[in-house]
Amino acid sequence: MKLDLKLYRGYANNNEIKVYGHVFKSWAPDKFRLDRKGIKHAFSVIHMFRIKPLKNIEIDFKFQNLTAQAVTREDGYFEFNVPYDGDLKSGWHTYEVSCKIKKIGIVEKGEFLKPYESEYAIISDIDDTFLISHSNSFFKKLYVMLSKNVNKRKIFDDVVDHYKALSQAGQESKKASNSFFYVSSSEWNLYAFIENFAQLHELPKAVIQLKKIKKGITDFLMTGRGQHNHKLEKIKDIISFYPEISYVLLGDDSQKDPFIYEKICQTYPNRIKAIYIRQVGSNQKKEVVSTLKKIENQDVEVCYFKESSKAIEHSRKHKIIT
Repeated sequence: MKLDLKLYRGYANNNEIKVYGHVFKSWAPDKFRLDRKGIKHAFSVIHMFRIKPLKNIEIDFKFQNLTAQAVTREDGYFEFNVPYDGDLKSGWHTYEVSCKIKKIGIVEKGEFLKPYESEYAIISDIDDTFLISHSNSFFKKLYVMLSKNVNKRKIFDDVVDHYKALSQAGQESKKASNSFFYVSSSEWNLYAFIENFAQLHELPKAVIQLKKIKKGITDFLMTGRGQHNHKLEKIKDIISFYPEISYVLLGDDSQKDPFIYEKICQTYPNRIKAIYIRQVGSNQKKEVVSTLKKIENQDVEVCYFKESSKAIEHSRKHKIIT
């Protein structure tokens, strides 16, 4: 019997710890090989969507002397929102989650982030913001996913330099960093792929928030498409969770990022420090220019850029980075 427990990076503040994951009656999506080539790689990608989540499974959480219980939802997802009043140091912490299905017990360890003191945190989209994905072309996006493994996928020039500068801005110690959150309309199926890609290119270590898991070939064909309301809600959850921090938001113009970020600025006035939107096509979009102008009128710095070098220049000019 194949059973698997997959944990994701969580996050914490002074009062609460948030961690989450999935339970599967199959191998988790990250168990399929991401080092294969050609047709073998294509089959590995498809297998990441041929999973069987398990519902109504009791899950146990443990961190230090703290314990909690949860039950998986219809899609195998579980989430812990655990009250915490101890003296939790800033940085990454290890937690443990376990479950028992019939006579089989599973124990896994994950991480969560308690942010360092900082002036701001960074929330970034993934596809076509730093990972070249061709989101505005269904067939090209599908072709790239099926034909190019993680080590062959491309990243935009200078984006790593920009993200590293944002991560270290204002921090006197190299051990400390500004918190990063990668929030995307890609599904949880692609978590390991995104995590590996970010690590390969030495992007800042981040909490990753993705869309509801998919479980079939039809779902695979629709990956990253459909409504983007979940992205708005995930970003709102993060900003609400850390009311003392301002935010820099990064996205692109291939889907809905500018309009989502406008809503965020309206919901949280004076909480957004700057917004960066990458121009994916050959020309700037009029509706994006108009939306960014509205955002700018709310005293938020905006930058609509084609090359990350321009975004870096803007960040330096406005003293967001040094």
